[in-house]
Amino acid sequence: MADNMVEQINRLKKEKDVVILAHYYVDGQVQELADYVGDSYYLAKVATKVKERNILFCGVSFMGESAKLLNPDKKVVMADENADCPMAHMVTVERIAEVRKEYGDDVAVVCYVNSTAEIKAVSDVCVTSSNALRVVRKIPQKNIFFVPDNNLGRYVAQQLPEKHFIFNDGFCHVHKSITKDAVEEAKKSRPQALVLTHPECTMDVLEISDFIGSTSEIIDYATSSDAKEFIICTEMGVFFELMQKNPDKKFYSVGHRQFCPNMKLVTLDKVLHALETMEPEVTLPDDIMEKAKLPLKQMLKLAE
Repeated sequence: MADNMVEQINRLKKEKDVVILAHYYVDGQVQELADYVGDSYYLAKVATKVKERNILFCGVSFMGESAKLLNPDKKVVMADENADCPMAHMVTVERIAEVRKEYGDDVAVVCYVNSTAEIKAVSDVCVTSSNALRVVRKIPQKNIFFVPDNNLGRYVAQQLPEKHFIFNDGFCHVHKSITKDAVEEAKKSRPQALVLTHPECTMDVLEISDFIGSTSEIIDYATSSDAKEFIICTEMGVFFELMQKNPDKKFYSVGHRQFCPNMKLVTLDKVLHALETMEPEVTLPDDIMEKAKLPLKQMLKLAE
């Protein structure tokens, strides 16, 4: 059944001039057939370079919005319209306006790419977990309002003491559920294993990690490391790529909650259905499109 679906997907993709982009957290079967697989920064860059007229995005809604913002003339279709990121909604336009009023011109609103187009439209620059430090370091303003993720904001702030950070209390439920106690417990049963952690985790987990980085940086680190065992502190979808690249190494989760139900909504049958119907299409109001693409373009410029 799966083979038949993959065949149909590949046929429709060619017929309809579609490129398939997939995030590391979606189902392994979907990653396997995608044209490009990566973290949000990589996929944002790829979206601007693909030649196909249509983009099918296998990920959550903010990713599809970002692809649309960077490619206004292309049709962007989501594999599942209900796949959303709760963290993306954990800051409001009103809260950003309050901070701007308080700090005036000497504040930059730095918006994690895991955010809605509406929030990007009132931000100065976007960042991802792999480029946040690089980008924020280049911003002239001293005051940084980092939205929506509190944990990534604190991780960046710790490395840039010359800046003053204002934090928002958003979080990723998957990364927040990875606790220090659980990591220490996992470490006890696998003393040789290195702990590789995403910066959306809480600071106490970061402090006991051997490496901190974005999803793609975790994959690269594990691949180039001489170590043979790793405890992975991020969403378990990344295990597919880790095992593909490192069949001789062992990867362990910390516990049962390293799982994003939204990312797992993206399945082979949904990809096939989206290709058949070319829906749901990502559409955004013109005024949001104009304003929200600026911080994304600024990110791509500053992150070089």
